[in-house]
Amino acid sequence: MATGDDNALPEITESYDVIVVGAGAAGVGVAIAIQHTGIKNFLLVDRESVGASFASWPDETRFITPSFPSNSIGMLDLNSIAIGVSPAFSMRIEHPTGKEFATHLQSLADYFELPVKDKTDIIAIEKHEEVFHLKTNSETLIAKNIVWAAGEYQYPTQGGFIGSELCIHTSSVERYGEMDGDDFLIIGGYESGIDAAYHLARNGNNVQVLDANCPWSEESSDPSIALSTFSFERMLDDKFKSNVELYAETRVKSVTLEGNTYHVTTEDDTIFETKTQPLLATGFDGSHKFVSHLFEERPDGFPSLTEQDESTIVPGMFLCGPSVRHDGHIFCFIFKFRQRFAIVAQAIASSFKLPTEEFIEAYKGWGMYLDDLSCCGQECLSC
Repeated sequence: MATGDDNALPEITESYDVIVVGAGAAGVGVAIAIQHTGIKNFLLVDRESVGASFASWPDETRFITPSFPSNSIGMLDLNSIAIGVSPAFSMRIEHPTGKEFATHLQSLADYFELPVKDKTDIIAIEKHEEVFHLKTNSETLIAKNIVWAAGEYQYPTQGGFIGSELCIHTSSVERYGEMDGDDFLIIGGYESGIDAAYHLARNGNNVQVLDANCPWSEESSDPSIALSTFSFERMLDDKFKSNVELYAETRVKSVTLEGNTYHVTTEDDTIFETKTQPLLATGFDGSHKFVSHLFEERPDGFPSLTEQDESTIVPGMFLCGPSVRHDGHIFCFIFKFRQRFAIVAQAIASSFKLPTEEFIEAYKGWGMYLDDLSCCGQECLSC
């Protein structure tokens, strides 16, 4: 998805008060919040389909956060993206797969009758006077406000070391049970790395996991930094304990292929050998880099945002999803970034002079309106 300047714009066909780009968890969730404010002239755009990134997860991969039907006692399901909605209640699944959650997102889009325009790739975004021009291959959409919610899964980090192109990123794996080989080496030991190691070990494979840090011994309770309890529980599995070797503080310098053997060299010149293509579990760059011209950049490379998650240099350009950062607070999980949907929706609704008092009260009642970030230390239960 390219979003820089381009040549002549295609014919302008539609104009909206708000366009949400990305129909994943963030996009569908913030679109529902926008609808709840009373805004009617909005559009949800995706270059593929609703929940497409979730649908492309490896078949065995499941949510690390559990779903539980706790709405009846006023506690929103951790995997919910809309007030009063519980994936656990509708799906009867505690840890849904990506494909199952994609189906859930589509059911929400249908239930709320969200205006979805799929198979639409935004190739350029520019603001002319007071409106945004979103260029596609066939038309130019016009919007007074944009919410960038394109997520990160489709933009994997490729490792940043010599020979990383010889590896395969975990996001490209369709099913761990169908991977050829007996011995696997995984570069990266956070959630996706441990997930891959667990499934490969359960299939009887030997696995080595290399990480530049040591996430499995991180003492923080913040799941953005340490492994989840779901992963720690999996690491107690007998096959994981017998088949997986964990190497902490082991930074990879290069990967080479000699004959049919991959040589993974670390910074201390230790060499690991494997006959199977090494797996990259190095995370994701995020789609925010494709709209970098519309945001100032923080020292950590993420977009600089106002208190309403709006660009500090381009009014009307908002950000939702796992790339949201405020000071040292990381909103990379659904139960974190969903708390900012209503902040964005309120800001946009207020610009159209729509009343938002009841809207705010409803979202605060469900714990989905986080406007006080002073409480968000690593041990803060609301984050």
